[in-house]
Amino acid sequence: MKRLILTLAIVLGLAGMVRAQTSEVMPDPAIEGVIRNQIEAFQADDFETAFTYASPMIRGIFGSADRFGAMVQQGYPMVHRPRDLKFLELRSINGQVWQKVLVRDASGAFHALDYQMIPTESGWQINGVQLLKAPQLGA
Repeated sequence: MKRLILTLAIVLGLAGMVRAQTSEVMPDPAIEGVIRNQIEAFQADDFETAFTYASPMIRGIFGSADRFGAMVQQGYPMVHRPRDLKFLELRSINGQVWQKVLVRDASGAFHALDYQMIPTESGWQINGVQLLKAPQLGA
């Protein structure tokens, strides 16, 4: 019986740790500015400038602005050439800052992206971007 109680306590404790602690925070113009500036640099094919908004980890992974730009062109065309963008909620999830952005691509399709932002000595930088799965819509 003691073993069952101990096992249950461990399982419940782990489940509590896995559950994401999310809180919405006030919009941050500095974070929005970094994302907007990087997208404007992409639109101008200025990958050198766009690369400066990436975190040290991201710059280390790609090694050069050209490789970074090629990845964005191939993997995130909606960010490379967006028609429109709208900033949605800014959230703190388990101590990490995430900015949700709605982007409309050149063909008019909408894409929800989550930007992980980190504070650095030179201000906010982008530490990663996730393409969020769109909810299914139907009539």
